[in-house]
Amino acid sequence: MSPAPGGKLVVISAPSGAGKSTIARAIMAAHPAMGFSVSATTRAPRAGEQDGREYYFLSRTEFDRRVEAGEFVEWEEIYGDRYGTLKSEVDRKLAAGHQLLFDIDVKGGLSIRAAYPGALLVFIRPPSMATLEERLRGRKTEDPGTLARRLERVPLEMALGAQFDHQVVNDDLPRAIAEVDSIVSTYLQHT
Repeated sequence: MSPAPGGKLVVISAPSGAGKSTIARAIMAAHPAMGFSVSATTRAPRAGEQDGREYYFLSRTEFDRRVEAGEFVEWEEIYGDRYGTLKSEVDRKLAAGHQLLFDIDVKGGLSIRAAYPGALLVFIRPPSMATLEERLRGRKTEDPGTLARRLERVPLEMALGAQFDHQVVNDDLPRAIAEVDSIVSTYLQHT
């Protein structure tokens, strides 16, 4: 499906811990007319998360039913939990001409591009593996096994990042936010 006039998709992806969610929140604040694509997941909510705001929290059975029904643009199992983007959410907002921001994993971002070729893809790179590992440990949201699985995935994600329209190194958060905002602003104004 092609976006309706004014309907535009912006995807921000990165390895876990690279700062994509922080940058995505800043972009949302800078562009208040832009909607946020809420993904579905089978993982348990983290402290402070609400169903329908950060994610649609689904049981594994319900998620699988929706996969079988073809309701996802993209979905993937990551670290033992499933994550996906509901077609209905994207199509409804595009049909209304809305701008929509995605804060999703790298493979999911490439799947959005496959389904919606006009989407803008921005990849956030960590300055180094050591910095990325330090950020993940500092979050204190993962047990050692989950942390190890996240770090094992980084080389694949970094390689796939080369397929994105833009790559931004998050070595200085305010500068990275400004760079992503410039990229997004140009896309929203000129396409």
